Amino acid sequence: MNDWINTARELLKQSLNPIPQELNEIDWKSGLSGKTDRIAQHIAAFANHENGGYLVYGIGNDGKHRPLEKSEMDDIIQKVGNIARNNLTQPIGIDHAISEYEGNAILFIKIPEYHDKPVSLRGNDIYKTYKRSAGQTVKQSKQEVSQLIALSSGINFEAQIAKPNAENDEVLNLLDFDGYFTRQEKRLPGTKEAILEVLENDDLIKKSSKNWDILNIGAILFAKDLKKFKALKRKAVRVIIYDKTSRIDALKEREGVKGYANGFEGLVNYIMDQLPANEMIDQALRKQVKVYPEVAIREFTANALIHQDFSITGSGVMVEIFSERIEITNPGAPLVDTNRFIDTAPKSRNESLASLMRRLDICEERGSGVDRAIAAIEAYQLPAPKFIRGEGYTRVILYAPTTLTRMSSEDRARACYQHTCLHYVSNQMVNNQSVRKRFKIGVNSVSMASKIISETIESGLIKLSDPKNSSKKFASYVPFWA
Repeated sequence: MNDWINTARELLKQSLNPIPQELNEIDWKSGLSGKTDRIAQHIAAFANHENGGYLVYGIGNDGKHRPLEKSEMDDIIQKVGNIARNNLTQPIGIDHAISEYEGNAILFIKIPEYHDKPVSLRGNDIYKTYKRSAGQTVKQSKQEVSQLIALSSGINFEAQIAKPNAENDEVLNLLDFDGYFTRQEKRLPGTKEAILEVLENDDLIKKSSKNWDILNIGAILFAKDLKKFKALKRKAVRVIIYDKTSRIDALKEREGVKGYANGFEGLVNYIMDQLPANEMIDQALRKQVKVYPEVAIREFTANALIHQDFSITGSGVMVEIFSERIEITNPGAPLVDTNRFIDTAPKSRNESLASLMRRLDICEERGSGVDRAIAAIEAYQLPAPKFIRGEGYTRVILYAPTTLTRMSSEDRARACYQHTCLHYVSNQMVNNQSVRKRFKIGVNSVSMASKIISETIESGLIKLSDPKNSSKKFASYVPFWA
């Protein structure tokens, strides 16, 4: 059997469980559509997608199996192959395999990533091409196509030029070089030339004839004022505070000025200053404690900065503060399943930026930032955060304290699932007792913990660690993917 089929089968499993949802890497089809152009759009989108993708025939829009005869599969293979060769600007060589999945015969068609992007429909303008976003095939903007061309040429966002041909003094006036050395606890060189040499060695700037090109990574991280860089000024972080629970009445809005690295501490401090606090008594002293843990604000904000899709122009990271929640949104759909944020190794569109921000101690090197944030949220007895894969964006919602009785079954299941993930990656057991502790349920309310566990099992998010164990009293649980 082809080596790629195991990857395709695993993606199909992820897309069907626990809730059927198409992924950027996979598209189900119940049968062959007569819309040739739409099939060509799907193929182009997968060819433009990192690592390509898969068309899966024999699965309906509802995620249920739709039986196909062998003759139907042969017809699909022939027609999709012809479209891939003849209807695109570059002929795409596809592969296929018929494989059993949960007792059903499924046709998998692999569309490889094409090296010379963008791939578009034959006879169309080069800018009329497609991509995968939130599990759908959609048209790309001109800016996204330009970014794709740059990436295809081996020039990623970080290496593109933010400010060309800047003289020595202009570079030092635009970039917070002092903050760069301070964050790394490095000694500031004594001459301008030595400072510029260090910035060049870290790929923040590069030599351009007699002067310097300031690269995007240097500007986005260490700009003294992002508005001085025309292509990056819309990438400044916006913080909006609303009066109550809706976006109708905004009390105030603040847009960041500095780069992400030299402005990060100020950004986090500003967000924390806007949050409500509870009064607590500790050793006979009264003190104000914010209702959200700072570590969660730091980690989720840093993740939003690092994992955003810079090719989506006109939008940047946004932090919205409501009376009963905080929403942190970044452009670009997530690269991994939102249900796997806790256990999956970090994957970023902007590896150089992510690496440098880790070196600067702004985010976690090991990909454990989400774990730490959720652990802190549990310690604060807050509802579980919600991760949303949107059309071209990723959103994290943090919720203010509320009682267990006011949580919906979805809220309880999400909290129980995240609790189980945290314990699983730490090699700890999840049982009725640990769930009671997570939700602060008294000993006399064991049945409530059992109900929450049952709800989470029914939602497909957790399962028994030992299916053969029939004793609920001694039962333990693991995530659905374990």
